Amino acid sequence: MRILEAQGVAYTALTFSPDVHSAEGVAEVVGAPVEQVYKTLVVERADGGKPLLVMLAGNRELDLKKLAAAVGAKRLQMAAHKDAERLTGLKVGGISALALMHKRWPVYLDRPALDYEWILVSAGQRGVNLRVPVADLIRVTGAEVVDASRAP
Repeated sequence: MRILEAQGVAYTALTFSPDVHSAEGVAEVVGAPVEQVYKTLVVERADGGKPLLVMLAGNRELDLKKLAAAVGAKRLQMAAHKDAERLTGLKVGGISALALMHKRWPVYLDRPALDYEWILVSAGQRGVNLRVPVADLIRVTGAEVVDASRAP
């Protein structure tokens, strides 16, 4: 939130029980469409390079082949929950590109986000999401928009 405020970005903080861990659950609790609730996934490079963060809608699945092609990597793999938590210092369900900007990891945003004025993203802890304008999220995080998902 401090990063958004420093950049002059208007946002809305939405709080809910930290026991809610899924994008579908967040959507239900806060009354937002699941396609506008974005999860941030930690993806590791097979070559051992810096991990990357990819934000995609709660109703979509990550397509590692599409993402690898988009970022020019030979092979990518999802970080296991324990590895994602170890690498980020955040709990799964609270991983946030905004909270991890100090790590300078590459950040990617799945293209369907461009269909919306705003999306919800984690604030860096379970139980808090931020409603952020998509254009501002891209600007502040330096996210590259890519095709990285498929419908389940």
